[in-house]
Amino acid sequence: MRREASGAAASSASGLEPQRQQGEGKHVAEARRTLLEKTADTVEELYHLRDTFFPRDPTEKPAALRACADAALAVLDSLPAEQRKSPQQRAVYEFLMGKILDVFPDYHKEAEEHLSKAVKLNPSLIDAWLCLGNCIWKKGDLESAKNCFLSALSKGSDKRILCQLSMLERSMAQGSDGQAFLVDESINHAKEAVLLDIKDGNSWYNLGNAYLTSFFVSGAWDHAKLHHSVKAYQNAEKDETMKLNPDLYYNCATAEKYLENYESALRGFEAAALKDPGLSADTEVQKIISILDKLDNATKRQLRPTILASSVSSLSEVNSKLSHKKVTINILSEGLNKTVAVLGKVALLIRHDNVAPLYYLSCDLDQSYFILSVYGLRSEAIKEGDRVALLEPYYRIMDISWKGQRYKFKSIRVDFPEQIRINEKAPAAHHVVRASIHAHNKS
Repeated sequence: MRREASGAAASSASGLEPQRQQGEGKHVAEARRTLLEKTADTVEELYHLRDTFFPRDPTEKPAALRACADAALAVLDSLPAEQRKSPQQRAVYEFLMGKILDVFPDYHKEAEEHLSKAVKLNPSLIDAWLCLGNCIWKKGDLESAKNCFLSALSKGSDKRILCQLSMLERSMAQGSDGQAFLVDESINHAKEAVLLDIKDGNSWYNLGNAYLTSFFVSGAWDHAKLHHSVKAYQNAEKDETMKLNPDLYYNCATAEKYLENYESALRGFEAAALKDPGLSADTEVQKIISILDKLDNATKRQLRPTILASSVSSLSEVNSKLSHKKVTINILSEGLNKTVAVLGKVALLIRHDNVAPLYYLSCDLDQSYFILSVYGLRSEAIKEGDRVALLEPYYRIMDISWKGQRYKFKSIRVDFPEQIRINEKAPAAHHVVRASIHAHNKS
């Protein structure tokens, strides 16, 4: 999974403006706006640049951000003393100063100092708590960052704070003993944010990221999480503002890839590459095409009938003591096939660049070839020539078209170690994968 967009950009200048009287004219309202409020709009433009500008030459972005930040600081420095006299005005001034300095990826000590002053002057300034939490997060103090977000939530529910807390919990989960618990908390906070505004694309995007992370946690490759993730990303895309976010398309494509919806994954990675040339999305496209070429070519590989018959003959003698009914691949229905088991012989390990899944060319008792994709196991768990019993197999006929090329083959997917027996034995415990979390945050 790629980086996640920081909710700091969502800190709105609207929270800094007094309520306008109903019916007040637009020009009158504009004239009454203070320079401090206008500066807040300039800062929003700075963050919009950060989150939507993805030049082909990545060195252009820091320079553009620096120029825009310097311009915003100059405007803020020109603020008359009388417009930053009261504690409330001073708090907003310190908040904006800190937010400008914190726009860059690296931790900025001066930004933290300004933001800390802002929340001391006005503890109810939620936007300042949000930015302070993000700033402290950058220096690696995750607990203090969490305390900032919780302090903001103590003033009232806020979708932006909930999204940041959700994202932080995923970051805290990496390498933690309480990994699964923290990711579950991340999902809960993401759902809470969505319920506050079901039309907000960033909240849906955050929920999609939470579910995608959950898929990787502890090696429990439950693809129901992937379906939830894709659905959340699709809801995020309904928000026009999210269509500028290349990571939405990248992360959705990642979920589609692990669902083995390769055509959708290819379209998503291609869209991400067009929106941000700096992403490795075009590399992901080439990886999928390479895998499909290998899978397609493997299924076309033909052993001589006598060799094939000899290879699978041992399957009929297997006494697996299974309660499942033994079947061949040709009578399976697409999707999950409960109460049945397919006996297969592993003919070939198909090597590729991704960590998961493991791909094998296999054949069943009817000498029908299929691709076996296995999640949650290490590559040494299954060797060429092994007999496998696939319990409650998830079966699909893959038919993928991409730019004039067509790939078609039969596939059985194994998501959990409990779904497979290798040479009549359950997989050894040391062969079961406990996956790390594949998440990168952008703040």
